[in-house]
Amino acid sequence: MWVIIDRLWLIVGNIPTIKTIMTINKNTFTGEFSYSLDSKGRLNIPARFRNVLSKENQRSFVITRGMDTCVWVYPLEIWLTIENELRKLSSLSRINRSFVRSTVRYASTVQYDKQGRIALSQNLIHYAKLKKDALIIGMVNKIEIWNPKLLSTAEKDFNEIKSSEFDELANQIIL
Repeated sequence: MWVIIDRLWLIVGNIPTIKTIMTINKNTFTGEFSYSLDSKGRLNIPARFRNVLSKENQRSFVITRGMDTCVWVYPLEIWLTIENELRKLSSLSRINRSFVRSTVRYASTVQYDKQGRIALSQNLIHYAKLKKDALIIGMVNKIEIWNPKLLSTAEKDFNEIKSSEFDELANQIIL
């Protein structure tokens, strides 16, 4: 018999272990949404994603260039953790300096407005080749904003990954 305890599924009579617990974390970004960029460079963040933010975030996200020609959108508290990790990197290393520079150079803090929109800089719009249509994708701890055509191309590249590499990663992550 199964019971639900605050979004937690347990087998009644058994002590919960990693294999008998199934949960969906309310603080996770998942799913895909299609929205339009307006003439002022604003994009709606889905209510489901806005609701993930804790009160400490104060309706704030940090946006920056992502890999694969997309825009990354982080909750403020996640970004602060990233900043702390970046601070640990030695600035004597050329690779470290370049990595930190490319990570924080285009970063900015934005707050969503009453309609749930954030404003993207022209630099980020140009980088991600965003026109009118945009796909917003949940990536567990962050959000990605994509030009739909570029995402389609990236997915074709993904199909070229060897299944053995994919299986190895899946075995590390999935129990």
